[in-house]
Amino acid sequence: MFKIKNLHVSIDEKKILKDFNIDIKPGELHVIMGPNGSGKSTLTHAIAGKESYQVDSGDILLNGKSILDLDPEERVGEGVFVSFQYPTSLPGVNNVYFLKEAVNSIRKYKNQDEISSVDFMKKIKSKISEVDFDESFINRPVNEGFSGGEKKRNEILQLLMMEPSVAVLDETDSGLDIDALKTVAQGINTYRNSKRSIILITHYQRILDYLDPDKIHILIDGTIVKNGGLELVDMLEKKGYKWILEEKI
Repeated sequence: MFKIKNLHVSIDEKKILKDFNIDIKPGELHVIMGPNGSGKSTLTHAIAGKESYQVDSGDILLNGKSILDLDPEERVGEGVFVSFQYPTSLPGVNNVYFLKEAVNSIRKYKNQDEISSVDFMKKIKSKISEVDFDESFINRPVNEGFSGGEKKRNEILQLLMMEPSVAVLDETDSGLDIDALKTVAQGINTYRNSKRSIILITHYQRILDYLDPDKIHILIDGTIVKNGGLELVDMLEKKGYKWILEEKI
């Protein structure tokens, strides 16, 4: 479904990701954890196709097809959704317009007819309750004046509307109070099904209390150094990353 093979990524000739590998089957949720500076955000940008992140070698495959030669918009069309740690505000562009354009761009890429305004409004009204928004939010400019929690919930609304094959969620739980955290987790669980794959990047255990991850990966210095289950998270909560770093010595 979604596979990253031997990926090496540099920024300004500085190597950040080094021989990164992950293989996510349909329906699986994989969690990536690691200390600051380990390469988590670099991974997110490389998957999204941001120009300044140079892929030196390796590959990123969706359904067996490399996406490295695709521009960011084409990657979205193929079914890749990336949410970033710091969502961008779009003054003057309301959520309804932005989401309808996004949905129709994906449909156009797939040679499908545009969604009608009536069907779109039915769909978005059915999704906003999943993220605990009232209808006024969909008429507000994208993330303009939103609290941190509202921005994160708005990203989950985008996820639910765009229905990608794979979702890469970079610190979607950062800065959330307990109510917003539960809402975001609920949205992720609503999106998840047997055909979709999820990468969740996080620093904290708390969101995992509301999800059911299949695998946990520990990323240090650009390389996955440990794979396992929730027992790895328990160890991190008790010991931090020091014990893993000591094992590497």
